[in-house]
Amino acid sequence: MGIVQTLLATLVTLGLLVTIHEWGHFWVARRCGVKVLRFSVGFGKPLWLRKGRDGTEYAVAVIPLGGYVRMLDEREGDVPADLRAQAFNNKPVLQRMAIVAAGPVVNLLFAVLAYWFLFVWGVTSVVPVVGGVEAGSLADKSGLPGGVELLEVDGHSVQSWDEVNLRLAARVGESGVLQLLAGEPQRGLAQSYQVKLDRWSVDLEKESPISALGIQPYRPEVPAVIGTLSEGGAAQAAGLMAGDKVLSINGHPVSGWMALVEEIRQSPGQTLSLGVQRGAQRLELEVVPAERVDDAGDRYGFIGAGVQAVEWPPEMLRELRYGPLDAVWIGLRKTGQMIGLTLDSIGKMIAGAISVKNLSGPITIAKVAGASAASGLESFVSFLAYLSISLGVLNLLPIPMLDGGHLLYQFIELVRGRPVSEKVQMLGLRLGMAMLLSLMALAMLNDIARL
Repeated sequence: MGIVQTLLATLVTLGLLVTIHEWGHFWVARRCGVKVLRFSVGFGKPLWLRKGRDGTEYAVAVIPLGGYVRMLDEREGDVPADLRAQAFNNKPVLQRMAIVAAGPVVNLLFAVLAYWFLFVWGVTSVVPVVGGVEAGSLADKSGLPGGVELLEVDGHSVQSWDEVNLRLAARVGESGVLQLLAGEPQRGLAQSYQVKLDRWSVDLEKESPISALGIQPYRPEVPAVIGTLSEGGAAQAAGLMAGDKVLSINGHPVSGWMALVEEIRQSPGQTLSLGVQRGAQRLELEVVPAERVDDAGDRYGFIGAGVQAVEWPPEMLRELRYGPLDAVWIGLRKTGQMIGLTLDSIGKMIAGAISVKNLSGPITIAKVAGASAASGLESFVSFLAYLSISLGVLNLLPIPMLDGGHLLYQFIELVRGRPVSEKVQMLGLRLGMAMLLSLMALAMLNDIARL
């Protein structure tokens, strides 16, 4: 994945989500009769600026991490007498609340639209068949066997590993009983399994809830066939070529790709003799794995070779496709599930049940945007929907400086019949700014640590 592709994917992602967010504010403001002075995607000096027939300036600015809609407002400058009726501050409180809420609401509606598109287009997923269960794990203690298909998690039907993961993620940090229904639906067999949780801790940076539970998803057998080679890597230096099948290491048979990887990881700096099948030829090649160090400071070997892709059995793939009307309900349900999971994660992070190390900043967003774009349309649209939900939910939190903070002040005004005092608003602004800057700094530190 190239830097240019990552940069373009990031700009498209942020540009699109910021534009629709600010368009929500803009559209409702115009419908409420508020004069909009500028619609800007990005902050700072404009790279492009044009004044429309409506008198609004449209701009694209140099810093793409946000945007704004500047409206006529007596609190921000003098307003001519003939334009006071078009000032934001002179509009009824319910109209001002609608204008403020429109941005994040449009982000949530965009997610519904994105999911609707995916489910009409068709989503290919892997059937959640258990390949194996780790000995001594929570899943093993429940009696869950390998070879069965997961049908329900906590009473919710699941049709893919993605759905299983999301349902399990909702239980991270909790205690109680996790209910799994698994079996062989083709034969009409199903059995319930109870997994006992006790403040279930999952390091989401290093493992998924599925693997933390001890479940190993089914994967087709992957032979030790070289698919790709890194330029200048140890594998290329040893004479390995794409299509080579590694049969043995130091005379010992290799059962598959993972066995090959494990042997190489355990042999940094050591000379390994590989028995290789190349077409009709049988070759002996020597490779010396380069030494690398992981996050824990442990040494491991690396040769710069990737596996050749294998075909999945057709019966292990499932296409989820719905009609245009059914997809509306599915999109709404998926968006609601993701909103609930986002709010639940924020609450658990505040309570300490989930580590703040899971906060991500612009570097992680850029990496995921680039990776999802490289993986295809389905992955990229899914990422757009998820990020749009995160943006919408975050902006609705009752934190001064965010849309939710403004909504809180306006709700208080609606109840009391008069605005919150300037002194209180300024105090809230300082607290909100300190909170947001702290969160941004923490997210950036997490990004840098991940690098």
